[in-house]
Amino acid sequence: MVKYALECIGVRKSLGGKTVLDQLDISVEPGEVVALVGASGSGKSTLLRSIAGLTDPDAGEIRIHESTVWSQRKQVAAEHRNVGLVFQDYALWPHMSVRKNLSFGLEAKGYDRREIARRIDHALEITHLGALAERRPSELSGGQQQRVAIARCLAMRPRLLLLDEPLSNLDAVLRDDLRAEMMRLIRMEGMSAVYVTHDQVEAMAVSDRLAVMDRGAIVQLATPESIYESPANPFVARFLGGFSLLNGVASDGSFNISGVDSVLNHASSGLQGAAVLVVRPEDGRPATGLNDLTGEVVDSAFQGRCWRLQVRVGADVLRLDWPHKEQTGSSLSFSLPPERCTILPA
Repeated sequence: MVKYALECIGVRKSLGGKTVLDQLDISVEPGEVVALVGASGSGKSTLLRSIAGLTDPDAGEIRIHESTVWSQRKQVAAEHRNVGLVFQDYALWPHMSVRKNLSFGLEAKGYDRREIARRIDHALEITHLGALAERRPSELSGGQQQRVAIARCLAMRPRLLLLDEPLSNLDAVLRDDLRAEMMRLIRMEGMSAVYVTHDQVEAMAVSDRLAVMDRGAIVQLATPESIYESPANPFVARFLGGFSLLNGVASDGSFNISGVDSVLNHASSGLQGAAVLVVRPEDGRPATGLNDLTGEVVDSAFQGRCWRLQVRVGADVLRLDWPHKEQTGSSLSFSLPPERCTILPA
């Protein structure tokens, strides 16, 4: 058994004089799903296209199942990499039936009719598309069309599945349902996948590990739980989970908030000097007498299970999930448990 389904080693890419991928390293284990998240322009899609063979890097090496598909000495064409692609726009042939859309690539690769029929029947069965096999894409809903795109990939049995914002064109409820169904299929088939999305919640839901990208580099790669609880730096904290940051100075287990006569205890160790306190929305509690803060409510928005407050503390504004609405302009006292206070160097 191979050790890695995908390895990118020192991959570099520049476009128009701008570095898009900067000595990037990443690996994906067999059966693992790794999600790539980052702001627009961080290099997510360029990395995916480089893996697929749709874009050539400038330097580095890309291996799929321990076979080099791109290096300075060797370049394997996209059609020979055995990589499955699922895009946000489905990319189905409009004049072909669902069954024909699934069989087209298999026929082009020269599989015999019996093998093609077996693969298509299996893909239709696990995606629940059997009843729609003779329909054309124009007769299907958006969710059904995306399932066809997924079924087409499953029928090809790629060594690696690449998904680029596959659900962004769907409405919220359908997106959640199809995401769960899609990941069930990927897990059931034991496929390795790289999943690009701008949605942090979606990335955490689909991935075994999460890679946060910034300016062409991966700044943190870990399980979603690890990143949520221990972001590597202020950029990751800002990007994920609606976290807020309080500026201040750390020293010996305490944190002095800039512009406020308040000192908080925290569980982070070994930090001295300029720092930021990471505040997760769910961390705020009614004032307990320990780590209490007081701020001004500047906004209050209903979230269904709670109210999302924006509270000004000194020069910073925090997002807090609160059990009831607070009036804009009112004063709010709350506490942040020391064990939930994560301090990062500024």
